Amino acid sequence: MEDQTENKVYEEPEEVETGYEKCDACGSNMKYDPQSNMLYCEHCGSKRAFGTGEQAEELAIENALKEGNAGSWNEETKVFRCENCGAKVVLSKAETATCCPFCGTAQVVEADELAGLKPNAVLPFKLTADDSNEACKKWAKGKVFAPRAFKKNLKAENMRGVYIPCFTFDSATFSRYYGRVGKRHTRTVGSGKNRRTETYIVWRNISGSFNHRFDDVTVTAGSKVTQRDLGKMGPFDSNNSRSYDGKYLLGFTSYHYEKDIVTCWGEAKRSMDAEIKRLILSQYSYDVLDYINISTSHADVTYKYVLLPVYAGHFSFKKKDYNFFVNGTNGKVTGKTPVAVWKVLLTVLAGAAALAGLAYLVMQFM
Repeated sequence: MEDQTENKVYEEPEEVETGYEKCDACGSNMKYDPQSNMLYCEHCGSKRAFGTGEQAEELAIENALKEGNAGSWNEETKVFRCENCGAKVVLSKAETATCCPFCGTAQVVEADELAGLKPNAVLPFKLTADDSNEACKKWAKGKVFAPRAFKKNLKAENMRGVYIPCFTFDSATFSRYYGRVGKRHTRTVGSGKNRRTETYIVWRNISGSFNHRFDDVTVTAGSKVTQRDLGKMGPFDSNNSRSYDGKYLLGFTSYHYEKDIVTCWGEAKRSMDAEIKRLILSQYSYDVLDYINISTSHADVTYKYVLLPVYAGHFSFKKKDYNFFVNGTNGKVTGKTPVAVWKVLLTVLAGAAALAGLAYLVMQFM
């Protein structure tokens, strides 16, 4: 049973420690502004440039297995947990989470948990919440069966910028393979009434070696935004990610990772294996695959622990929550919407009426 004394509702500290950038002009807290790529003061409008904009470095994967190599995030951040949906977000030491970016509830408590591994890369937001809201409205218009209330209540204030933890992997692969593929052919056999066409397969043994270099194979390290979600929102230009700087996170939150680099590397290799198989077989003309065995080795493997920008939105309909996500750089949207049953029924009835009308016309001309 969980010790309830370890998790308490977080209260704003009396003294601001770290994690805020104060405006030189008025002393208010500054936030990262995606439009200008600078820190911005909402109080007086002042802006401030920061960082060098250096491209994030690829790190050798062997070093990631050494404890403490990538640095700890614990000194500058803390973890909050949503007691409604279980999401965990990371904020700076001086910030507090007022609501969950995934379900919108205020049941957010500070968790007695360490933030863990520190990212070495971040792909900054390029779109604002207003931009993402406009993208969502266009997306929602294409959802024919979505209820009017859903489309009407898509508002920027319901969109929250969240950095999604991901690992990207580069690898030079060398594969040896052997297998058997077949090509279908037809021939005429028999005579007279027994004359017929039959299909047969001509088999061919294949073997060889194959080289391929993978660049930035991306694996999500969380569960709230799935690998499928990530793919539908893609591409994320992680090759142009910047060296990690906490100032990019000001005004946003970061989703806490749930899978370590070992687990994500295993998923990346399975993805690479599938692509290698596809590329090898694409060299041959065949109709049927009998079998193929592939042995692959990896060299010069590097990784980035990168935070990818996503706007998370949510909508509650008939006591059920629906999440949708927007790529914070290109505006691509993915997610599920509620369904208005009456719209489905009208469509079915209209379809049935059209078929009945068509059948009547056919009968008239027969």
